[in-house]
Amino acid sequence: MANIKFKIKKGDTVKVIAGDDKGKTGVVKAVFPKNHQVIVEGIKVAKKAVKPSEQHQNGGFIAKEMPIDISNVAKVEE
Repeated sequence: MANIKFKIKKGDTVKVIAGDDKGKTGVVKAVFPKNHQVIVEGIKVAKKAVKPSEQHQNGGFIAKEMPIDISNVAKVEE
């Protein structure tokens, strides 16, 4: 498989063009080229249940940003 290059990189500002968060903008936190996905700050936030541990003393729910397909975001020119 050829090396895939995307125009969207970590730190870029993008706008969501499809899905539940359509119209929102955010900064790219991570890019996953193999899966064609990106994680955008504040977009597609899911609540995840966690067990008590050293990091999360009481356990409970945490808000976690989930990956979104790269075709559903567009780079915002600044």
